[in-house]
Amino acid sequence: MRRLVAFAATSALVSLGAAAAPPQPDSAGRPGGAGSRGVAAEERGVAEAAARAAREGIRWGRCTGQDAMPGRARCGSVAVPLDYARPGGPSVRLTVSRTLATGGRPDDGAPGNASPGAGPRPVPRQGALVFHPGGPGVSGMSFPAVSLMPEWRELAEAYDLVGYAPRGVGRSAPLYCADPAKAPTGPRRAPAHPSAEYKSERRAEAEEYAESCARRAGSTLRHHGSLDNARDLEVLRAALGERRLTFLGVAYGGYLGALYADLFPHRVRRMVLDSPVGPGPARPWYQVGLGRSAAFETRWADFRAWVARHDDVYGLGPDAGAVGRAYDRLAARLAREPADGTVGPGQLHRAMVTAAQFDDFWPHRARALADYARGDARQLLAQAGPPPDAGARTERAAAAENTRAVRTAVLCNDAPWPADWRVWDADATRLARTAPFATWDNVWADLPCAYWKGAGRRPRDVRTAPGELPPVLVLAAERDAAAPYRGARELRDRLAGAGLVTERAAGSHGLAGGRNTCVQARLLDYLLRGRLPAGGRADCAPHPAPRPHPPHMPTAAGTGAGTGAGPGHRAGT
Repeated sequence: MRRLVAFAATSALVSLGAAAAPPQPDSAGRPGGAGSRGVAAEERGVAEAAARAAREGIRWGRCTGQDAMPGRARCGSVAVPLDYARPGGPSVRLTVSRTLATGGRPDDGAPGNASPGAGPRPVPRQGALVFHPGGPGVSGMSFPAVSLMPEWRELAEAYDLVGYAPRGVGRSAPLYCADPAKAPTGPRRAPAHPSAEYKSERRAEAEEYAESCARRAGSTLRHHGSLDNARDLEVLRAALGERRLTFLGVAYGGYLGALYADLFPHRVRRMVLDSPVGPGPARPWYQVGLGRSAAFETRWADFRAWVARHDDVYGLGPDAGAVGRAYDRLAARLAREPADGTVGPGQLHRAMVTAAQFDDFWPHRARALADYARGDARQLLAQAGPPPDAGARTERAAAAENTRAVRTAVLCNDAPWPADWRVWDADATRLARTAPFATWDNVWADLPCAYWKGAGRRPRDVRTAPGELPPVLVLAAERDAAAPYRGARELRDRLAGAGLVTERAAGSHGLAGGRNTCVQARLLDYLLRGRLPAGGRADCAPHPAPRPHPPHMPTAAGTGAGTGAGPGHRAGT
């Protein structure tokens, strides 16, 4: 597990398009609007729930089942209100995992302390470092396992490493909008310029999915949103016994951290926003997709150029254009005859979306394409096909549906979306002329929001005044497709006093614990010593490009593009 970031393939992409209808104020806005009474009730509810969690704490025990992991991690749960306006009403139990700091002071109960005079002084324990992997819809329960990795040794000495499954995810009152057993299993198409007939099919699917969410979840559905998640984080802080929060959030987790900082600035100790997405009232989720589509097109070109530079290894073409044409030919072959009857252009495209986000995948995806071009589909099936084991297929389908349901609910509830299909169609058709790689895939992922029951809330105007918030650190790669660099700069400007570390000319999504030693040094300097870069900004050269796998070398199979999983510890955006 070399990286910390995770991504759920195209299920984590945010849609693309033009402006939505002007939002109306409600209880998600700042006090003073029509929903100020609701805001006050929710603020009181958060305080009550946090006080209760501080009294009760967390009972830790073994991590079992889907939460089991290597190392010394322990697991527990904390109750949060379903509705913060009714803190005494129904609750949701969030699952939590923790590894105690290995270098803590002798009196804090952490393992690995040296006795007096027995060696180097123990590293002072700095409290809990809480991690959010992104998504929305992705669990961070496996985070404590990074304590076994050398990149995380110093942080594991100083901090208890804490992960959790947000509401609706994993065992935290899981949300499902459809029966995973009925999920499509056959090969799927992925037209860059879909026909009217295909659009009609996908519109019907999106409408049915939105209606299914409403039927299955009922009144609880509206309590899945970013404000709910930020308030849950405040209750988790209290349950951990932390006076102030130290937090690391990736992608959507970075946005969530910024939202928490806006809501609870006095509760922030240190905060890292890694590859954040940053929607505001003027750019809710629908508009954010505009930048993502262009960024994915650029990053897809980066991958093709890398493959072309290693044409002596892969034989797919001497330049990016030739590699793209080779890819189109292979996708057309899969459309005519799916590999093993299961992998069609849609599955291939999902695998390539992962490559456009993480260059760790480039050698594996390129090898799968090269092998398939020569008639060997084994790598393609391993990386883009379903698991051969029926139990694993069932488990993956359930996890994928859970991620999709939570992601859809949060994004649809968070902000207004166009209800008129003609807006989506016109925007995507125009965009696909110059950015065909991800445009329509984003539309299909987000289209249920066009049919959502209940209008989206007004996005909160996230910002802090000078002196209101301790300095936070933003990490971003200049060519990140999943979280375009603009979002990182915007969040840095909105959070007064924040620092920004940029990996120039690079595009892998999620930098903490990665291969860039310059970025990692800045991260450690901040989390261990509280120091931001001089002047609040630092530029790092790109990490080394991945090395190709020559034909005689075996490649990692990955775990399939359907979940976006593969090398490393991956999460969502």
